Amino acid sequence: MDARDIIKKPIVTEKSTDLMADNKYTFEVDLRASKIQIKLAVEEIFDVKVQKVNTSRVKGKLRRMGRHEGYTSNWKKAVVTLKPGHSIEVFGGF
Repeated sequence: MDARDIIKKPIVTEKSTDLMADNKYTFEVDLRASKIQIKLAVEEIFDVKVQKVNTSRVKGKLRRMGRHEGYTSNWKKAVVTLKPGHSIEVFGGF
């Protein structure tokens, strides 16, 4: 897998923005990616050093449009903690 196939997009929410003060960044990643693959992909794309990676699988939600219903896709979230002195500019270059 290529690094850009592993890291899909940054997640920008109120909670993830608050975590940036603690040098933690949140990304949507490929469901099959391991923590080691995520660490290497973030280090390659953003040229930073990663201290820790926490992952969680987010289950798809039930959505309805009139009488039609279905589920959104399952996805995986990764919270990446960077070593002190490193940072990522989330809004630029991704």
